[in-house]
Amino acid sequence: MATTQERRKATTETSPVARRRGLTPRQRNLLALGVIACCFALPLRGLLRSQGPPMEEGFMLVFPERVLHGDLPNRDFLHLYGPGSLWVLAGWFKTFGVSLWSERLFGLLQQIGIVLGVYGLARRWGRAVALPCALISLVIIVPPIGLTALAWVGGVALGVLGLLTVVEARSTPDPTRAGRLALLGGFLSAWALLYRPDLVVAVALGTIVMAWGMSRPFVRRILVGFGAGISLYLIHLFTAGPRAVIKGMVLDPVIYLRGGRRLPIPPPWNHLDGFLQRAGSLQQLHWPIPSLRASQQLTLWFVGLLASILTLVVVGVRTFRRDRSRFEARVLLAVALFSLGMVPQALQRVDSAHFGWVGCVPVAFLPVALTEILRVRAPGWQPRTRGALAGVGTLLALLLVVPFYTFRTYSDYAGQTFDQHRLAWKIERKGRVFYYGRPDVAAAAKQLLAKVDEIGKPGQRLLVGTTDLRKTPYSDAYLYYLLPEYPPGTYYIEMDPGVANRKGSKLAHDVATSDIVILSSVWNDWSEPNDSRKVGSDVPNEVLHRDFVDVGSYGNDLYELWVKRRR
Repeated sequence: MATTQERRKATTETSPVARRRGLTPRQRNLLALGVIACCFALPLRGLLRSQGPPMEEGFMLVFPERVLHGDLPNRDFLHLYGPGSLWVLAGWFKTFGVSLWSERLFGLLQQIGIVLGVYGLARRWGRAVALPCALISLVIIVPPIGLTALAWVGGVALGVLGLLTVVEARSTPDPTRAGRLALLGGFLSAWALLYRPDLVVAVALGTIVMAWGMSRPFVRRILVGFGAGISLYLIHLFTAGPRAVIKGMVLDPVIYLRGGRRLPIPPPWNHLDGFLQRAGSLQQLHWPIPSLRASQQLTLWFVGLLASILTLVVVGVRTFRRDRSRFEARVLLAVALFSLGMVPQALQRVDSAHFGWVGCVPVAFLPVALTEILRVRAPGWQPRTRGALAGVGTLLALLLVVPFYTFRTYSDYAGQTFDQHRLAWKIERKGRVFYYGRPDVAAAAKQLLAKVDEIGKPGQRLLVGTTDLRKTPYSDAYLYYLLPEYPPGTYYIEMDPGVANRKGSKLAHDVATSDIVILSSVWNDWSEPNDSRKVGSDVPNEVLHRDFVDVGSYGNDLYELWVKRRR
């Protein structure tokens, strides 16, 4: 349903590539996709056996399993995002089983979705620029948190693929195929919001740019697909209840949680503020190339991310104004505004993980913007030369300026594939496996689990918390996954400061109605310049000491086991 002028422009731009001799277009596509596949495969074994984030990966293992048992997010357990990711992952677990491997392979598919989406969008400028764009996206999205199947990564993948589908719908001359693709594009965009409602600005801006100026039937198809997908929120509202949904998806993440998670903007030049950022930097692979300190790279990563988005927007607007009929100009503007809509995610907590989750699209698409600049400044250059220069230049910039948050971590995972620099210790119970990044914690957890098996009875309610329940900065939620016979006894499987320890929260009630309590001191040293340092209600501690007996501690008091006092 592309206009005649748009098709003529696209043909004119791509005709030099089509006339190149050698491999056929199909073979060149397969070669590019083969390179991407190899880059995913190289660190895969290392990623599958690496340490996981105890809370984030823990709750992405536990939440979908609770859904399979009939529990509902926001009603039965705290979940700060849309229900879509849990629905899909629950179906995945139903098919392939509940395990660390199935969860991580699902996370891999989400990352592949982002990279292939970026490749498909950049393909309009030729493979010479599309392949570097895909590799940049890959080396940015893999390092932050491994293969954990987080909702944000899945939401971005669906958003990018939805935008790509609408782009393909607009460019195809076949009205029937265009209508089907428009319907699918709207549906994928809706599912992006079912994963992460805060992607609404990004999805809306990108889709509006691509749909603007098209026929009413085309726009209607997008809206019908979007409506069919977003209507599934009604199921969540009716089952979990409007009050629980509003509290869990709006009040908790936007009002109560933010003060305990935000970090100073911009990141300081001389030190790292984030607790997990500091802990992760202690075990990093030695990097042979001279580079700045981690905190300095983080500051440059922050500035570079915002500069990349600004560059995309400026170049996208100018390119579109220069020739509104040129299809590539519209695609660039759509991606630029999609990227602009993701900026709040990078600002809500300025650490390398959030920068990677956002930068996997705008920084990866930066070579396209540079190609457009060279198109104007160096019109005599071949398109392939412009694309290759922009792509390789951006890759080199990441390698030399912010390697700690891109290439070094990727190289670390690749090395772990071949058993080099492995810093993950296996915790296994009854066929379920989790990898921890500290040997002392892993050893203590094994002792703890053995004791639970000795004194516990299946069906008893389990609560995992901190040794001082007045402070809830983090949680060893992975223990719920390793102890599936003991249903979670708390709404706060994911523990957050300002939420679980807030005065009037459900935590004291949850302690009182649990049968077994595991307390962790692993996160007692948590210190960040935000409200996570504030002490909350002491009532949960009072209930614990009134109703429970301390069975013992494990690993120099890393874990404590408490059981309900016999009456």
